[in-house]
Amino acid sequence: MICLGVEATAHTFGVAVVDGKGRVLSNERDTYRPKKGWGIVPMDARNHHEEKASKVMEAALKKAGKAMEDVDIIAFSQGPGLPPCLYAGMNFSVELAKKTKKPLLGVNHCIAHIEIGRLTTKLKDPVTLYVSGANTQIIAHAAGKYRIFGETQDIGIGNALDKFGREAGLTFPYGPEIEKHASGGRWIGLPYVVKGMDLSFSGIVTEAIKRREKGEKLKDVCFSIQETMFAMVTEVIERALAHTGKSEVMLTGGVAANKRLQEMIEIMCRERGARSASVPWEYCGDNAAMIAWTGIIAHRAKQKPLNLKKAEVLPRWRTDQVDADWV
Repeated sequence: MICLGVEATAHTFGVAVVDGKGRVLSNERDTYRPKKGWGIVPMDARNHHEEKASKVMEAALKKAGKAMEDVDIIAFSQGPGLPPCLYAGMNFSVELAKKTKKPLLGVNHCIAHIEIGRLTTKLKDPVTLYVSGANTQIIAHAAGKYRIFGETQDIGIGNALDKFGREAGLTFPYGPEIEKHASGGRWIGLPYVVKGMDLSFSGIVTEAIKRREKGEKLKDVCFSIQETMFAMVTEVIERALAHTGKSEVMLTGGVAANKRLQEMIEIMCRERGARSASVPWEYCGDNAAMIAWTGIIAHRAKQKPLNLKKAEVLPRWRTDQVDADWV
């Protein structure tokens, strides 16, 4: 079984080739980079994806040593994500499926992050902390679905860090820049907003920007915004562990690459006698390997291919709306 996966939910257009044993034969990508001081401009990102799509696919097939004749199924990120970006990925995938007469499967981007994580970390049934640009969710599998045990009530932790990074005059990608500047910083008080099992980040960003404008050192604000946000998600993860009775924690999504976040989760798990693991850097952020692997899983679970004439994107497709009885 060979699957060609296509990722296009936000800034990254990716194509990967993965086989039925979970071997990633290629995982190519090209990332849209906004102008300095800007966030993602959706139509500009779509134009980028449409321009780079064929080139990225050719690179993926070449690196994998495969031709389209070797591919059994095609999978693409159907949602959630930015609609213009999703359409770029869907349109490319639909045309490819028509041309090659291959079955086309739509994949939930969030679940793909979890499945590539389970593959690469070897964790079997973890509580997952999914932290990316637009998403912050605490997820665990129960009764045939990935259930949400806590999530952001406003913006994702990645977008929160990006917003502060832009206002602070840092360069994209902002998360690694904030992590770098946080080294050697000292604690200053910022709002700590946990509401039951849910979280809120927008007020923290507003206060951090104000502190910076009032003359607080950049390293101190960077240190404090990381410590506050990461402590919040660690608290909620710990309660999700206690509630579910599970003994594994997995970090996935772009923000999961942050070493301080990994350290805080690891300390919490060690104190509870649980195991933690982070998805390898190559698969933390948006990538097509996770789409291809989840496409194989969905195909084995008898998910029906899409009707190419009726294919659509699902920008608000929630993690807990997907039947995942393969776990």
